[in-house]
Parts: sequence; structure tokens; C-alpha cells
Amino acid sequence: MVVALVLAALALRAGLALRRSRRGASPRPPALRRAHLRLAKPAVALALVGFAGGPLSAAFLRDWPPFGSLHAWLGLVAAGLFAGAGALGLRLEGGRSRSLDLHALLGGLALLAGALAAVAGFVLLP
Repeated sequence: MVVALVLAALALRAGLALRRSRRGASPRPPALRRAHLRLAKPAVALALVGFAGGPLSAAFLRDWPPFGSLHAWLGLVAAGLFAGAGALGLRLEGGRSRSLDLHALLGGLALLAGALAAVAGFVLLP
């Protein structure tokens, strides 16, 4: 999950640079969009795979209730936000949406929720 969060943070950084160039007078470098996509797609995939593994690990490896902690509920929120940001990002990439601000909001909130879930998970470590 740490790798997913690091990739998401780097994707957010690239996305914010895209936003600055879009709102400013400078032209948007095509490499910046490619960098954002190259980082964001695996970040979302890893975050969702990691989320799916959490309840399975809790139930089958540790004999815990799958959603018996704050970490699990924050992970659920983060997964939903990552899925929403990813789905909207795919629509933006295909030209089927223009909701750039909503995509940015969902991505930022997803990273924040993921970081909070990571911190809440420290108490679960052996």
C-alpha cells in the first residue's frame, strides 16, 4: 500500500502541475499528461488490490472481523474515492467528460483518506 500511496502522491503532483499550466498562460507540456497517466493508473490499481486484500487477510489469516477497525472503514472510503477518481479519469482520457475539478477533488481526497488509513493501520501491525 505504501507504493500505491507514493505513486498516488506523485500522480497528484503531476496533476497539480497540469492544473497550474491549464489555468496559467503557459502551454501544457504533453509529457506532463503522460506522466500523470503513467503514475495514476498503477496507483489506483494497487490501491484497489490492496483494499481487496485487507478484509481477506483479516478474515482468513488473522481471524479478525473484516471491518472491525477504523483502518478498514478508512480503507473503504479511500477505495471508493480512488475508484471514483480512476473512473472519472478514464472518462476524461477518452474525451467523455470535462469534470477536471471533480477529478482533482476525488484524487486529492483519495490520497488523504489513504494516508489516514495507513496511519490508522499502525496499531494493527504485529
